[in-house]
This record gives sequence, C-alpha cells and structure tokens, in this order.
Amino acid sequence: RNILSFLSNVISISYKGGVAKTTTTVGLAEILSKSYNKKVLVIDLDPQTNATIMLIGEEKWKEINDRELTIARLFKDALENKTFKKFKIKKSIQKNVSNVDEVTNVDLLPSSLDLIEFQDKLCNVPSGKFSSNSPTDILRKEISKVINDYDYILIDCPPNLGIITLNGLRIADKYIIPTIPDVLSTYGIPQITKRIKEFSKVIGKEIEPLGIVITKFRASSNLHIRTKGELLNSKDAQIFETVFPEHSKTAEAAEFIKVNTLKQKWGYGKQYDNFNSLAKEIMDRF
Repeated sequence: RNILSFLSNVISISYKGGVAKTTTTVGLAEILSKSYNKKVLVIDLDPQTNATIMLIGEEKWKEINDRELTIARLFKDALENKTFKKFKIKKSIQKNVSNVDEVTNVDLLPSSLDLIEFQDKLCNVPSGKFSSNSPTDILRKEISKVINDYDYILIDCPPNLGIITLNGLRIADKYIIPTIPDVLSTYGIPQITKRIKEFSKVIGKEIEPLGIVITKFRASSNLHIRTKGELLNSKDAQIFETVFPEHSKTAEAAEFIKVNTLKQKWGYGKQYDNFNSLAKEIMDRF
C-alpha cells in the first residue's frame, strides 16, 4: 500500500504552519478518489483537527469526539495501559467523507483537540509485556488491521517532529513537504530530512522524501521565483513540477459546505488542475 505523510516544512525549527499542508492532503485525497478511482484513508494526526473539519464538518466532529471515536482515544489507551482498550479502529474510521457529492471513496481517521492535553506525555507510555510497546509504534499496530483496505493512506501530521508525528512516519513509505517558497518557510527543510533519515535508520525501515510541493506561489515575487530556483537545486528532496499559486479559493475550500463537484470546491481553473497534476506525479514517483 502507498502511505504518505504530509509534513509542515519547518516542523523541527519554529513550528510554523500556514503552508497549505492540510488543504494539500485533503485535495489530493479527493482527487485520487474521484479522478483515479483510488480508495483513500486520511489519517488526521494534527491536534488542530483541520483535515477532520474539512472532511466531515464541525457538527459531525463534535458528535464523534464526544463518543471518543477519534485518534485521541488510541493514544489515551496507550497511556492508560489497561487490558481493555476502548479504541476500535473500524468504529473510529468515518466512511465516505467529504463535502463533495462526487467523492465517494475517501475515509477518515479523525483527530481531536484532546491530543493537545497529553501529546507531551506519550514519551512515558508503559513498555508493556516483554517491553513490546514503543511510543512511536502505537498507530502502526492499529493500522495493520485495515491497511489492505486502501490504495493510498495520507497522513496529515502535526507541525513538529514529536511522538505523534513519528507515529505517522513509522507507517509511512514516503513523505511530502509542502512549503511556501520564502526564506522562513524553507529554512528547516534540511533539518527535517536529516532527522527523518536518522529515525528511519533507528527503526530499520526506509522512509524517503517523495518531494517538496511549492504552495502559495506568487509569480510577481522575486523572492518566490529565486527560492523556487534554489529548491530545484536542493539535494534534500526533489521538488514536484506542480506548483500551487496563491489562491483565495484554497481558503474558501476549507469551509464545510456541501457541493456537487470538485471543481465547485476547488475552482474551475488552475487549482483543480493542479491537484490532478500532483496526483499524477505522485503515482508516477511511486
């Protein structure tokens, strides 16, 4: 199965967000489903829950959060170390999500704001019988139960390299780094790739950068043009040919309003075409 982690580009440096990490994840999931007939699971590991809200809306999220049908319950179980586990992955996965009627093959493992309360405590997860538990291996054990149900699993990671993000990387084959082509947004990319390479060696599993996605590109900005050129020559990760320009439709698409088609959601112009183009590049690179 093809498993991708989406990482905010400055995660280990300044915890900067706002680089269209979540919209890239959601848009790609929807395009892979509709245009390429792929069965996709989105795993929202980010405590901000943006991918979750984009795909099921706030009202539905509140309902399942109250019933503890989110990824937070999984990590709570690991911390409590009780024999009876409340988290059941097949009950927590939300089927056929998206506010777009023509998208019918995207599922979601939702996130929760509750993750904020205990994400820093996960390093103290009890080792368990025969020391079989690792704080970075919590998600992998559950995903193994459903992994064969999907063509692609896309993981929206938090904007840091903490234990929750490492859980996402632990099951990933490759990762994507979305970035705005400016100085602050691209500064941490070498550190990200270096840290992930080190983590990959420790767990004995290759996790390779699939590429860098340039987002919020302004063709009128000399800085953006120059930084894009520098990324082309970067040895840290290959950049994708698809470039997402700064577009008001991206922000509008984050609102959960029912629409019939993806073009209605993402716009009838370049933005929709870009998701198709990126999906094709990703499938080709796999």
